[in-house]
Amino acid sequence: MPAYWIAHVTATDPARYKGYQSLAPEVFARFGARFLARGGASDCPEGAEFDRHVVIEFPDLATARACYMSPEYQAAKAQRDGAAEVMITMVEGL
Repeated sequence: MPAYWIAHVTATDPARYKGYQSLAPEVFARFGARFLARGGASDCPEGAEFDRHVVIEFPDLATARACYMSPEYQAAKAQRDGAAEVMITMVEGL
């Protein structure tokens, strides 16, 4: 059953955030992830507003979790830490 990362992001230091953007896609590819939405126009009728919204499909929830916990993703995340406000939810699909 597929699973999804739903990420809401506001880059507070766009130059530093580029370090994350240069590393993360390769990690996602290694875990069989597929981007369904990345940036683009959006509306936020409820809740906290973020600048970017990203939806990434994984083969299953275990793979999504493994990707997040992988040393490679944690290295990418270290580039993002302090450079963006981020909320990530992992959810199992139907």
